[in-house]
Amino acid sequence: QVQLVESGGGVVQAGGSLRLSCAASGLTFSVYIMGWFRQAPGKEREFVAAVSRGGSMTYYVDSVKGRFTISRDNAKNTVYLQMNSLKPEDTAVYYCATSRRFGSPKTLDEYNYWGQGTQVTVSS
Repeated sequence: QVQLVESGGGVVQAGGSLRLSCAASGLTFSVYIMGWFRQAPGKEREFVAAVSRGGSMTYYVDSVKGRFTISRDNAKNTVYLQMNSLKPEDTAVYYCATSRRFGSPKTLDEYNYWGQGTQVTVSS
């Protein structure tokens, strides 16, 4: 069956960096747009970033532009999220997800498979 497994979360001080990974199995990875979402306590899950099937196109929510970089390695069935200059407001559970849509999907209902999430905590 399809599995998405996130890793790389942790506790970091403001201004620090983390690199999240999401390893996929049970699917043809290269036919999916891959996305990262996050959910902070008491808030709705929100779009963070997405990368096209070949990796050439990337999309970000405004709040992370210039700080986060999404990339993928189709040979390893893995998508990454490099997070630099982290802020306390980046604290959340981060999820990776797959989409068969075209263009730049940014809403939850445009994604079909989801990982279990990894916690990112940024201390001030």
